[in-house]
Order: sequence, then C-alpha cells, then structure tokens
Amino acid sequence: MAEPAQPPARAAAAHADGLFRCPWPGVDPLYLAYHDEEWGVPEWDDRALFEKLALDGFQAGLAWITILRKRPAFRAAFDGFNPEKVARFDAAKVTALLADSGIVRHRGKIEATIGLARVTLDLRKQGGLAKHLWSFVGGKPVDGKRKSSRDVPPETEISQAISKDLKARGARFVGPTIVYAFMQATGMVNDHLVDCHRHAACRALAKSRPW
Repeated sequence: MAEPAQPPARAAAAHADGLFRCPWPGVDPLYLAYHDEEWGVPEWDDRALFEKLALDGFQAGLAWITILRKRPAFRAAFDGFNPEKVARFDAAKVTALLADSGIVRHRGKIEATIGLARVTLDLRKQGGLAKHLWSFVGGKPVDGKRKSSRDVPPETEISQAISKDLKARGARFVGPTIVYAFMQATGMVNDHLVDCHRHAACRALAKSRPW
C-alpha cells in the first residue's frame, strides 16, 4: 500500500531479530505486526476487502498508522464492516458516528463507507466484490519485484482502471492512489521489497487463490 512517503531508494532494512523488512513500518510494534502478518497477504473475502477499502478511504490525508490504531474502534462502530448492516445506516446513525471519538469523524468518509457497502452488495450479482476486483489483475497477484522504495509507484494503470470502475458504480474516496494502497495491502500486488522476508512468503500465498 502507499504507506508514509519514504526517502528515495530505501532498501529493505535489517532488524534486531535478523530479518529484513520494507522500510516503512520502522520499529513501531503495531506497524511491524501489520507488515509481517497482514500487508501483502492475498485477501479473497468480500467483507474483508470492503473493510480494507473503506479504511483506506478514511486514511485519505492521514497516516495509515492512525487508522491502524483506531481500527478496533472502527470495527465496533461499523458493525464489523458487515456490508448488509452498513448499507442500512441512516442519518441518525451517521450523526452518532460523527460523535464517536474513537474513529475519524468525517461526514464525507462515513457516507462514502455506507455507499461502498451498497456497491459491495450490488456486485454480488456479478460474483462478489472480491471476484470483481481481482479480475483486474487476472485473478492472481502481480509481483512488483521492487528492489527499493524508489521503485514503488503511487498508482498504476490498473489502480486507475479500478478507481474509474468503482466511481462509476457510485463509490467515493476511491481515487487511484487510495486503490493502489488497497491493492498492496490486500495482496493484489506484491510490493514487499525483494529483500524483505515477506516477499517470498506472500508470493507463495498467491497459490492459494480460489479461482
């Protein structure tokens, strides 16, 4: 994903445990766990993809670590990101969410999440959100084979195409940079640097795809 901007040409960094990692998580324990356990792992579940895309929308203008720290509160506030429930949120629920200090209180982003839930439900007619989004990469992860942070783009033609598609369906806060961050996080593209210990692991997980 498009993590906090890094200085040019930063390669994988060695850590005290002897492992090499992408430079963006630094030494923050929560960020390291996210990097090692979640980021870049192929995700095929509609609900999980809806959650991640919604949270990436909330990240706009903020650092991902801010959203990550608030994620438990977001999950509680948005009923576990169950799209059926979120799609039914009304004006009173939006008002309640705007009073919830545990989340990012931004009306546009909250309403965009409700809209995205409805898009997710609509896509069930075409096989589901996961199948639709993964179709843009041929159903399998793209291996970025990045050697340094300089090689990681903020967006690609594929993220632009997905963004255009989602916007046409009524989604908001799904610009091509946000979508590329989403693609990286959910394993649609493997952008772990090649020297990072998670690159090969995520590449191997790509073989578990359901289609």
